[in-house]
This record gives sequence, structure tokens and C-alpha cells, in this order.
Amino acid sequence: MMNILVVDDEADVKALFEQRFRKEIRNEEIKIAFAFSGEEALRYMTEHKQEAVLILSDINMPGMSGFELLEQIKKKFGAPPPVVMMITAYGDKENYAKAIELGADDFITKPVDFTELKEKLRKLNL
Repeated sequence: MMNILVVDDEADVKALFEQRFRKEIRNEEIKIAFAFSGEEALRYMTEHKQEAVLILSDINMPGMSGFELLEQIKKKFGAPPPVVMMITAYGDKENYAKAIELGADDFITKPVDFTELKEKLRKLNL
């Protein structure tokens, strides 16, 4: 089972992911946890002994940004390192370059194309 942690300050993201992954959740192929801030995501990773193998994080959040969260995850959670995909409404080259420089494994623009995301998850085969 693939454990995914979705980090986004927008509450409607939870319902959207649960709807789009309903079949995979029901078939116990994936388990999705949600954090609504970078701070909450770090707490989750610590409390759950880093069980999330894939983290989908928004970049623009109040408090800790997705970039700051990415830096913390790459520093604190190394074995095995989770795959981190950054999600942003701004698909500009600057954000992409910064995300890759900080160690992001992939980059997704909003609105999320769930067909493309599911294909990326299949290729990861975590």
C-alpha cells in the first residue's frame, strides 16, 4: 500500500483527493493523510515514524511554505527518503528550479490533472 501525505492549506483539497482516489482507497492500494500546513506535515511525519512514502505539497501556504517544508523533510527524514512532489498554481520556471534545487522529485501545476498524477504514481511503484 502506498501511503501519501497531501499538504495544502485549502480544505477542499481533501474532498477532491478522496473523490478522485476513491477506488484506490477502497481497494487499499493507497492511503491518504492530509495536513493543512507545513508545521502539521512535519508533526505527522514525526508521529507516524515517516510512514508517508510520497508527499504532495503545495508551495504557497501561510506560515511555513512548501519550499521550507521540502527543506525540512530532506534534512530530517532520510531513510528511506520520501518522494516529494511540489504542487503550485504557478508553473513558472523560477518555482520549478527552486523546487528541484531543494530536492523535489517532481512538480505538478494546479489544477491537478489526476490522470497524469495517477500515471506518475504508477511509475513510482512505491
